[in-house]
Amino acid sequence: MASKRAATTSAYRCTECGWTSAKWVGRCGECQQWGTVVEATAAAPAHAVTPLAPARSARPITAIDTRETPRRTTGVGEFDRVLGGGIVPGAAILLSGEPGVGKSTLLLEVAAQSARAGRRVLYVSAEESLGQVRLRAERTGALHDELYLASETDLATILGHVDETRPELLIVDSVQTVASSLVDGAPGHPSQVREVASTLIRVAKERNLPVIIVGHVTKDGQVAGPRVLEHLVDVVCHFEGDRQTALRFVRALKNRFGATDEVGCFEQTSRGIVEVPDPSALFLGHGSREPGTCVTIALEGRRALPVEVQALTLQPASPNPRRIVSGVDAARVAMVLAVLEKRAKIRVSDQDVYVSTVGGVRLVEPAADLAIALAVASAVSNRANPAGLVAIGELSLAGEVRAVTQHDQRKAEAARLGYRNVIDTASRTLSGALRDLPRRHAADPGDEPGF
Repeated sequence: MASKRAATTSAYRCTECGWTSAKWVGRCGECQQWGTVVEATAAAPAHAVTPLAPARSARPITAIDTRETPRRTTGVGEFDRVLGGGIVPGAAILLSGEPGVGKSTLLLEVAAQSARAGRRVLYVSAEESLGQVRLRAERTGALHDELYLASETDLATILGHVDETRPELLIVDSVQTVASSLVDGAPGHPSQVREVASTLIRVAKERNLPVIIVGHVTKDGQVAGPRVLEHLVDVVCHFEGDRQTALRFVRALKNRFGATDEVGCFEQTSRGIVEVPDPSALFLGHGSREPGTCVTIALEGRRALPVEVQALTLQPASPNPRRIVSGVDAARVAMVLAVLEKRAKIRVSDQDVYVSTVGGVRLVEPAADLAIALAVASAVSNRANPAGLVAIGELSLAGEVRAVTQHDQRKAEAARLGYRNVIDTASRTLSGALRDLPRRHAADPGDEPGF
């Protein structure tokens, strides 16, 4: 009888989700991550875990001190707004964004402002040399003796710099370019990213040292690397903006210490990243009352912003009229044009229609429907809308003006900015909103009759 030999079965296991395969594959069949499937030998059954006496006994939740951990302001008000009022000691913050959007410039400004407040900052750049960082700091005015620079890609060396300088804020740019000698793989490999992030977060918690980590993004805008990276950190911020405009936004996608619906507004200038506490003027025209313009109040997180919508209509040069949009959803504009022609009897199907926003802002919420409709109607009739007019409302296919979220906050912002006339759900329908315009015209001296 043939003898039986004990053999260990070899398989391949995903380090992210635990999915197994009989042969090696480059991409996990479960979580779809690349490079996470490694060979794993079936381990022997684990022995029972021996209980250990805890160093600190569990306490009733009612006996835990509920005083909030004091936050440290970064000196950049818009960044503090997104973080919930400042940086919590020991917090791990991940900042992601497209290449060239200004992540390093923003964090260099945060480092300089913290240094000016008397807190030592260690800025570790794994992508740029010390000379390159110094040149950018000279351009943006971010020079200070308490701001220390290091250009390192080895994790152990970075920890040595931390022991030597003893900073009160650590910035690592970026986590995908730092590697640890304890883990196999090139920098940016999922296992390397996980090890580097875990070590930095452990140092942050042990030393009560806040750490800001820069993360790259993939082609679809997601944070590169294993998904566990976003689970490990306390705060995930995304820095976004269009390269054709100077406007930049910082959004909190995850925040264990505050709300996730705050938005910080910045402007890219020759002097670096400049915060914009009141960005109202960025999204409005020069105040001239030309036909085809209407103002709406958009929400960016918790912040209400006035945005001017502009429309232009022309007789088409070809048999097929064109619909060109910028800053608004093309499908939404097509629906608004159909409602405008069917319900309000304003013919636009035989004209070229151009719709755009001012300042490069993008309107994706339906609250701008009514403003788009009034701007197009104004362009068709070649009559300007009344001064001090703002339109807030969603249009249904039946031509009804429907309520939108945070309507009271939008109206309060409109009143603060001096808009006297608000067209909203009080008009009930699109036709009613257009009929309300002549009465508002009559209220303003020098205005001509409306539509």
